[in-house]
Amino acid sequence: MSIHSDPVLETKAGRPDNGSGADLGLGRDRGLDEVYTAFAAYRDANEERLAEIERRGAADVVTLERLARLDAALDHTQRRLDELTLKARRPHLDWPDPAGPSARGASGPALEHKAAFEAYMRAGREQGLRPLEVKALSAGSDPDGGYLVPEETEAGILRRLAAVSPIRAIAGVRPVSASVYKKPYAISGPQTGWVGETAARPQTNAPTLAELAFPAMELYAMPAATATLLEDAAVDIDAWIAEEVETAFAEQEGAAFVAGDGVNKPTGFLSYPRVAESAWAWGSLGTVATGAAGGFAALDPADRLIDLIYALKSGYRQNGRFVMNRRTQAAVRKLKDADGNYLWQPPVSAGAPATLLNFPVTEAEDMPDIAIDAPAIAFGDFRRGYLVVDRTGVRVLRDPYSAKPYVLFYTTKRVGGGVQDFDAIKFLVFSA
Repeated sequence: MSIHSDPVLETKAGRPDNGSGADLGLGRDRGLDEVYTAFAAYRDANEERLAEIERRGAADVVTLERLARLDAALDHTQRRLDELTLKARRPHLDWPDPAGPSARGASGPALEHKAAFEAYMRAGREQGLRPLEVKALSAGSDPDGGYLVPEETEAGILRRLAAVSPIRAIAGVRPVSASVYKKPYAISGPQTGWVGETAARPQTNAPTLAELAFPAMELYAMPAATATLLEDAAVDIDAWIAEEVETAFAEQEGAAFVAGDGVNKPTGFLSYPRVAESAWAWGSLGTVATGAAGGFAALDPADRLIDLIYALKSGYRQNGRFVMNRRTQAAVRKLKDADGNYLWQPPVSAGAPATLLNFPVTEAEDMPDIAIDAPAIAFGDFRRGYLVVDRTGVRVLRDPYSAKPYVLFYTTKRVGGGVQDFDAIKFLVFSA
């Protein structure tokens, strides 16, 4: 029976959520139950497929179709649980009314900036913003290139990006105020040696340093709104900008952090040179081969995953995680150990990720599919291995002239990224 036909799951999926903390907590608990139910059905179907292969040499077409449906249902259920968890963690953008009692806890400058920004966004009145931006030069304002959005809106965009862009959520993030962030890195310590009591002590080599540069590239979005929409007092302009921009920014960022070529965009970790782990050197990322071109080895396929884990030094391994897309994860779900236990396991609690060999799994759609010589699985400590550089400030330029009757909001931010520790990330390459 397909998991889609389960009336309990359909009833839970259609239950409304009013957004309260209690409802979110209850929804996450139900979502976790659904993940376990879906995985149990998937496990039973896969066991039936394996039994048919042993009896007849091939699995029945009906069984394969059922397994594919259950696999898709398990993906859908896991995504729903992740969305509920992220929604519970996301702060609510509830701006105080400067004229109301809810504004008592907010600072005067923040409310003044908020009101001036509202006037600029709705009607293009910039007189109130000019003196405020002059007073806030330390925030990186550039009046000639646009006005800095209120602090709360900027923070809201970055929080939403962390929820949508999986690599940003697991990588190291560094806010900067310059166009390029440079970071020295010690790739070797000072030379040492054992000596006798009266032996000569020659001078030793000094530590070796490397300099890594992370330029902040410009990322933009240009949502549009009619004048009527802007004149509607019920519209929360700040929240609207965050909602419009988050998807455009997150999709572009997520792709660039994985496979960006570094030309007017961040350099993704897939764009760096890759070499076999036995020949690894600083400046490249190590790889472990599966032993079969375009797939896992026929015998003991899980052994290569273990080799990948232990290609990482213990200092990185304790915070290691797998990164792969959903199609690769579907193939990994079918792998079992010598005792018949599945290597992939659903999350043990609401908000926790699924695990593979007891390490968390991050699903990134921009990772390549399983193919000949494809680095379809990455493993490492991404917090130490990959750095996201955020230039301070998100800027908005209001343009009521270019696309009348629409008002365009040219929204820009500058972001960069690249590998900062080449020893912290390894790849499983599907090659012989």
